[in-house]
Amino acid sequence: MQYRRLGSTGLKISALSYGAWVTFGRQVGRSAARDLIALAYDNGVNFFDNAETYNAGEAEKLMGDVIADLRLPRDAYCVSSKVYFGASKDPKPTQRGLSRKHVFDACHQALDRLRVDYLDMYFCHRADPDTPVLETVWAMDTLVRQGKVLYWGTSEWPAERIEEAHRVARENHLVPPSMEQPEYNLLHRERVEKEYASLYEKHGMGTTIWSPLASGLLTGKYNDGIPDDSRLGQPDNAWLRKGLLENDGARLKTVRALAPIAEELGIPLARLSLAWCLKNPHVSTVILGASRKEQLSENLLALDALPLLTDDVMSRIAKITM
Repeated sequence: MQYRRLGSTGLKISALSYGAWVTFGRQVGRSAARDLIALAYDNGVNFFDNAETYNAGEAEKLMGDVIADLRLPRDAYCVSSKVYFGASKDPKPTQRGLSRKHVFDACHQALDRLRVDYLDMYFCHRADPDTPVLETVWAMDTLVRQGKVLYWGTSEWPAERIEEAHRVARENHLVPPSMEQPEYNLLHRERVEKEYASLYEKHGMGTTIWSPLASGLLTGKYNDGIPDDSRLGQPDNAWLRKGLLENDGARLKTVRALAPIAEELGIPLARLSLAWCLKNPHVSTVILGASRKEQLSENLLALDALPLLTDDVMSRIAKITM
């Protein structure tokens, strides 16, 4: 495993991490979750990602139970949560958003569900148009000073909103965000590579990227249809399937065009896609979301593929995906 600093912080997290989005409590039950987290940890993964809204809090409960059952040393791994959408399926006004109240309530609920005394990372899951940025930054600063959160960040915030968070933190002597969690993959590049370009050097922001395989599109398994047991084949994920497969199959055309490059390199397309994400020096960690042990074992080989991605190969990939 390779370890990278979380932006300009001193925290070193594994270049490949593991998350619970749309799998834990749905495709992945307790036994499978235990096997997957154990496999990840045994292979050097030290960051496990979660959120209040994943399966209405059940994903955090499952992860917390499994980590406790495995008796992982608390000082050897990092765990995260995210706040905004709420854990209730029908949230009341105070059960979602980034108000001081919900930020505090959600943090304490995440601590209970994950069975930990503090969160290593706590993300604002989206920007909240109804809450002043200063209020949210102040709430996060308080949690950091209380020792309940070590590093806080944003997820899918517009760059100008992140800039505002840094400005109000600086003006009020508060702790600023250390990282952003954006979607980033061969089919979704704009925000990480262009919109956030000024944030890395100016503010030392790290990134913990999600959906590096575009929910499985970049494995090639959807090139000829949608398997019933796949993520996009799950009835609850119809919204995800629609979003990924719209635009007259343009994304699938791109995936099919990338396949020959992976074949020439002698590696699966998924491994190529993950290694491509890791090539970006502004990526602190790539969050894996495998639902089966064999998938996770394969994904963990992505670091071995980095030497294969020469300048020529990267240029060929860019011509297909830009």
